Amino acid sequence: MTVIRPDAIRDYDFGVRKQSYVERDAILYALGVGLGADPCDEGDLAFLDERALRVLPSYAVTLCSPGMWIREPALGVDFGRLVHSAQAAEFFEPLPPQATVKGTANVVSLTDRGEGRGAVLVLEREIANADTDAVHCRLRQTLLLRGDGGFGGPAAAREAKFEPEGAPDAFGRYPISPRAGLIYRLSGDWNPLHLDPAFAAKAGFSRPILHGLASYAIAGYAVSRALGWDTATIRSLACKFAGIVFPGDVLNFEIWTNGKAMARFRASVDEKLVIDCGTISRG
Repeated sequence: MTVIRPDAIRDYDFGVRKQSYVERDAILYALGVGLGADPCDEGDLAFLDERALRVLPSYAVTLCSPGMWIREPALGVDFGRLVHSAQAAEFFEPLPPQATVKGTANVVSLTDRGEGRGAVLVLEREIANADTDAVHCRLRQTLLLRGDGGFGGPAAAREAKFEPEGAPDAFGRYPISPRAGLIYRLSGDWNPLHLDPAFAAKAGFSRPILHGLASYAIAGYAVSRALGWDTATIRSLACKFAGIVFPGDVLNFEIWTNGKAMARFRASVDEKLVIDCGTISRG
């Protein structure tokens, strides 16, 4: 049995990570998100044509990843019960088609939901250009450590609920390729949960599930397109992962606008809510 070590987690030294990417990497990411299902869609091709490539803003959240740091035995986390529960990011300087970037990370909070209810860890990362120091992205990743509550830490804040008023202002429908997980993992998340049927079965799933960050990227693209926005102009994107998404599912988005540059959204598969408390804005 593992015993969580809060001080070791809070004081974890992530160092500074560097990563170089080229057009091929950004295009592969876009294909993993599902762009190109219609190979004549000009909106999609803008993120797939290396001759005049635009880079999806959400690609930044995959860069300079600290990897499986939370799995280190010295931290005492029950990794098998960890869930990526929410993701948020602000996007500043657009990513160029190729660059070397650097990333920093730190644990900003570790709170306790109580014995048997888990703990909540929030990790903040910043991605900047290694040559110019221009900040491309600042993000917060929320992890629910389901097996590590009751350690006596500060109480977790009550989760806010999204209570929409009135009918949605827009809708979006996004079919996910059955191969989505196999392609998306090539952008850096090699967790076998998204590839290996036997591994997924041991975790309690009928088949490999889609990456949370793939659902996150799909939300940014699907919602911005449904609103008639240029996806490259997204300046913030946040959501909670309320349910499991499988490759081959169809995400149905409900969207409520707040002026011309902000909106809230949620998404379901059939009648099951899978993405909640979504917010998006554009510059």
